[in-house]
Parts: sequence; C-alpha cells; structure tokens
Amino acid sequence: MPTNNSNLSPVQPISISPDWKVQLSQAVTSIDQLLSCLDLTIEQLSTSQQAAAEFALKVPRPFIQRMQPGNPKDPLLLQVLPVAAEMVPSPDYNQDPLEESKHNPIAGIVHKYANRLLLVISPACAINCRYCFRRHFPYDENRQSKQQWQTALDYIRNDKSINEVIYSGGDPLAANDTFLSWLTSEIADIAHIKRLRIHTRLPVVIPARIDQGFLNWATATRLKPIVVLHINHANEIDDDVAEAIRKLTGAGMQVLNQSVLLRGINDSAVTLADLSERLFDCGVTPYYLHLCDPVAGAQHFDLDETTAKQLYGQLQTLLPGFLVPKLVREIPDRQSKTLIS
Repeated sequence: MPTNNSNLSPVQPISISPDWKVQLSQAVTSIDQLLSCLDLTIEQLSTSQQAAAEFALKVPRPFIQRMQPGNPKDPLLLQVLPVAAEMVPSPDYNQDPLEESKHNPIAGIVHKYANRLLLVISPACAINCRYCFRRHFPYDENRQSKQQWQTALDYIRNDKSINEVIYSGGDPLAANDTFLSWLTSEIADIAHIKRLRIHTRLPVVIPARIDQGFLNWATATRLKPIVVLHINHANEIDDDVAEAIRKLTGAGMQVLNQSVLLRGINDSAVTLADLSERLFDCGVTPYYLHLCDPVAGAQHFDLDETTAKQLYGQLQTLLPGFLVPKLVREIPDRQSKTLIS
C-alpha cells in the first residue's frame, strides 16, 4: 500500500514477500546495501563498520521503504545506521544501564517491579535500533528450551504477588506462534495472572507479523492482552502499519505506544505532537516518552534533562492532555519509572 507520508519519495521498488518470516530473513544487514537502497554514499554519513561489528546492522525492507531516498538525516535511517559516534567512549554510559543483571533470578526472567514480571521470550529483534538499552544484554545466558521454560513457569506459579506477565526480548513476536501459543496457555493456567503485556516493534517494522496465526493465540486466552508498540516518529506509520494496528484494536486489544526521546530524530515538540496525533488516529494511546537510557554506544542520542523538560513543556501546549505521553526516566533499583516534571 502507498504510504500516508506524501512528502516521502518511494525507495526503488523492492520485491517483498507477504510472509513475515521471509521478510525477517531478508532484512538488510550491510551498510553498503542500506545506503544503496536509499541512493546515499558513505561520504554523506559518518558510518562505522566497527560499530556494525559490535552491534550488527539489521533493518527489514518494509521499514526501509518508509525512509526518504537521498536524505542522510532521515529520522528512520538515523535510528538504525551504525555511526562513528557510537565508538566514542563515555564514562557515564555502560553495558547494563538499568542493572538488569541484578534482577535476573533465573534464565529468561527479569523481575524488577512488584506485581509484574518480564520474560525474555526471544533474543532476536526484527530491527536493531542503535539506542537499544539491551544492545549488550547476555541473551546467550537467557536462551531457553521448552523444558527450561518450565522452570520460569514454576517461578511465576510460586510467586502469587505477580498478576501481570510481560513478553519482551529482543522482540517476543520474533518467536513462532506455536511456541507463543503454548507459553500463553501455560501462563493462563496460573490463576493469579490477570494480564499479558507484549512489548514489540515487529508490527511497526514488519506489519505482516500481525497475521491470523498471531491473532488466534492472542485472542484465545483468558488473559487481558495489552500490546505496547515502540514508535519514535510519525514517518514510521504507513498504511500497512495502520492496518496492522487496526487488526490489534479490532481484536479487542489495548494498544499503547512508548517512544524514546532521541537527539536529531524526534527532539522537537512539533515532531512529537505529530506522532501523538498519528498514533491516536490509528487507535493507539501515547503512553511513555523515555529519556534515553545511558547505554554504551548510544550517548550521541541523549538529551540532558533540562532540555527534555523544556521540550516537554512545549509539547503540552500543542496537545490535549490525553495525547501527551508521560515523560519518564528509568533509574536502576527504583520500583517504578521516574516521572520527569
């Protein structure tokens, strides 16, 4: 389908399979290939093969098609392109900025907050966002066989204070529907669990992921399903993404969005207001606007808190209150996200 972003020129036509797994397998993983798709050259951008070696480039073709050819400052491109700034050391940025290793009691589980627990469903993502706070996460230590997942399920069964399970990763929807259906059924059999929250970027970068196979298991459970999308810029939402979201809301799911405030990408009140309006048009509630986590390799995206608060104040003048996401920062060892006001 054509994009709603009429100011964008289409990328040279690319044949894209309707199968989301094929689209995932055909993601672009080379800087040269990505720039070729966009009619850009190495000389126009401060790319870094070393940064790509440390954290691989990975971007699906449907997402590339929303980028503007010839624009080295395209806000979607800048989220995924490995650049030299990632390699500049900064003492305030590290590999575990949220200290999740302290809250990883057994493989596959991050248990930081009261009443809810996060499952690391898949180490894979459909897209490698350069600001990702888990870009250094020890996924190899958290890989699970089905038998090992029983240990995680026993952990949930034995802690009756938990009423919400969060599927995370990587991207949980990178896992296959057979496994997700089985795991969801097992969790639904635990009486004290009320809600299932799914944090995912896949419906945005590969909208075909929201297919009947997903909807079958996600709507068959007694658990209340909540989908939290990760969208940072209105240009990420084309007609195919809007249709995927309609499938989610049409199936009765609550759909929220969280964004990260990123220098050079969405650090303007008008840009953020456009995103909130576009989200609401699609039936999505703007939920959180995160300050960038201090993860090594992402320091060039960060804005200081004073600037963020000024920008947020401007955003509040442009939108009704229900379209203004909460400005938050995640601080290690705190029992909730910290509101910035």
